[in-house]
Amino acid sequence: MINYNGRTFVSTENTANGEVSSKTLFEYKQEGDIISANYSGGEIIQGTLIGLVNENGSLEFRYNQINIKNEIRGGKCLSTPEVLSDGRIKLYEQWQWNDDEATEGSSVIEEVIV
Repeated sequence: MINYNGRTFVSTENTANGEVSSKTLFEYKQEGDIISANYSGGEIIQGTLIGLVNENGSLEFRYNQINIKNEIRGGKCLSTPEVLSDGRIKLYEQWQWNDDEATEGSSVIEEVIV
């Protein structure tokens, strides 16, 4: 199983209805099969996520964030990992906003070595 604890990620791709960008950094923590992260940067003032790491290394989580318009937004996400040749992790994410429109999107975040 992949251990996400202490890993930092940055967004490399996102659909137009997303708020995360290449200026958004995610700092992951993992205890057992519980995953959490704090993130900020770009259009995101502050965000948090919490969820589960599945046996195949995929992540299921809920996220909440405050954007630069002082809006509170949140949703759910399923992330599928790819371990790169240099050992870093790339996550392919399918997400959905938890608002009246409930639009869906996809993004990719990639581990950065800090």
